[in-house]
Amino acid sequence: MTSVTETRLLRTNSAHHTRGFWSVAFLFAVTMGFAAAPAPLYVFYVEEQGWSSFVITVVFATYGAGVAISLFLAGHLSDRFGRRRVVAPAVLLNVLSALIFLSTHELGWLLLARLLSGLGVGMLTATATAHLAELHRRSRPEAPATRAEVVATAANIGGLGLGPLVAGALAEWAPRPLYTPYAVFAFLMVLGLLAVVAAPETVDTDQPGWTYRPQRVRVPADARGAYFAAGMASFVAFAMFGFFTSLVPSFLAEDLGMRSHAVAGMVGFSIFGAAALFQVLAGRWPRHRLYATGLVALTAGLLLVVGALLSGTFWVLVVGAVVTGAGSGMSFKAAVATVISVAPANSRGEALAGLFLMAYLGITVPVVLLGILVQFVATEPAMLAFGALLLVLLGVAARGVAGARRTA
Repeated sequence: MTSVTETRLLRTNSAHHTRGFWSVAFLFAVTMGFAAAPAPLYVFYVEEQGWSSFVITVVFATYGAGVAISLFLAGHLSDRFGRRRVVAPAVLLNVLSALIFLSTHELGWLLLARLLSGLGVGMLTATATAHLAELHRRSRPEAPATRAEVVATAANIGGLGLGPLVAGALAEWAPRPLYTPYAVFAFLMVLGLLAVVAAPETVDTDQPGWTYRPQRVRVPADARGAYFAAGMASFVAFAMFGFFTSLVPSFLAEDLGMRSHAVAGMVGFSIFGAAALFQVLAGRWPRHRLYATGLVALTAGLLLVVGALLSGTFWVLVVGAVVTGAGSGMSFKAAVATVISVAPANSRGEALAGLFLMAYLGITVPVVLLGILVQFVATEPAMLAFGALLLVLLGVAARGVAGARRTA
């Protein structure tokens, strides 16, 4: 009788953790979708408010700065206070951001909205990734961690891709293009948050000796090379994500005359969608193969994108986005898997926060530098400089991956 009761209890706990796993994945995806939703809508603000491409860069950089600040100050707090207690305020910050977007089009308020969204995303990314890994391990203790890794990275990057796609489609065909997308994502975030409230907590919050300090990455000394390589690969992958979500929609409208918001959303989706798809297709690949294939694809995609922008060729841009997305997805999946494998269990959220900090510095710093550069030089040399910088960083990442593998 006892064994039957224990078996039923184990099954109940497993089902509870499985439901929590998918609830967290849904909330993670829709929140990341909202974070990227403004990308195809910037054209409306340009037409209505007279924004320049540099202002768009500043708006985007405000979001990236919010993510970086949050990762540094709060991205690791879930290791102490629990995953749910950090997820809830993170999502509520994005709901508040959506309400600001719904209420005003003034630049100052929209900068605040993007900052709040970035702060929330910085709190959410590492927390949700760690929560998914732990829920998966408790629901399927004998299974490998592959499913959790694939779902976490797909929710993160796939959500970033669905945001522009959904927002662009709603802006093109639904009424009130600067209202409907934000309202839809706000509703989905609240719905997901209500589901996650019932998800199991996976962190022991009874830590009486704990004191607050800003982000500090702790990994074993012999794994620091692998951690650095993972961070650099993530930096370059997210630099391309930042470029497609900040400046490419303006390029399509101003240089190619393509003012369809659905097209802008589709182009943004192509890089993130390819990233999510290839994470799934390559889900069982070993990390060294993911890194090698991903970095090669990133290099090829970068060359295609720069060539497309210099020649003004739309379809080369789309192909470049897909190739770049594939490389970014595989590289980032390998990076997340590396960090999960080398970080101690009691500081996994902290280590992941450090990885995402590197990634979001990549999504911000190169794009801001490009936005500043185009104010002083023509687009062609600016793009060549941008491409050259990322090629150098890809070389650094490849060298770091090779060195980490030799010492493994």
